[in-house]
Amino acid sequence: MKPKDPSLNKPVYSNEEIFQAIFVVNKHAKTALDPSELYSLKRQAILKLIEKGIAKKVGLHFSNNPRSSKQQSDVLIACGDFFFHIPPLKEDFKLLPHLGVLENSHRNPKVSMSLSYAKKILHHYLGIVKVKTNSDLKIGYNHRRNNPGQQFRPSAFLSNSTFTFPSEPIRKNKGKLDK
Repeated sequence: MKPKDPSLNKPVYSNEEIFQAIFVVNKHAKTALDPSELYSLKRQAILKLIEKGIAKKVGLHFSNNPRSSKQQSDVLIACGDFFFHIPPLKEDFKLLPHLGVLENSHRNPKVSMSLSYAKKILHHYLGIVKVKTNSDLKIGYNHRRNNPGQQFRPSAFLSNSTFTFPSEPIRKNKGKLDK
């Protein structure tokens, strides 16, 4: 038997699929509790596209959401029909024209793709192998609900409680009403 070439099993994604995956990752990063992984994935993919000549830096825009300063600029990247912003490097200020304030007239095309599939595409494109760790496992309420062998148990506080509700409602100004 011939050994199988591992590169034959890998799917090949088009540039458009990669652009869409970056768009989905960026969209989810804006509302994520810990967006650092998603923004890092977006930035690495865009820099690789620029390196290959597929995407290009257009210019600098003033940021809509500057951090602690009053003005901050972001690099505008063109990827096919999609436009993205990434933080600038020092040389970007010397090499790229400043385009001023961002105009909201352009919208990226609508994309229908799940975040997990978008991450899969970008991990494959970047050659990142994701290894599952214990921290990747779900914990909390959703984990219990998805685990059919485990049944809901009321807390020990509720089962051992001797608290009973009063028959008459408690009022703060009870003495004043009786007079």
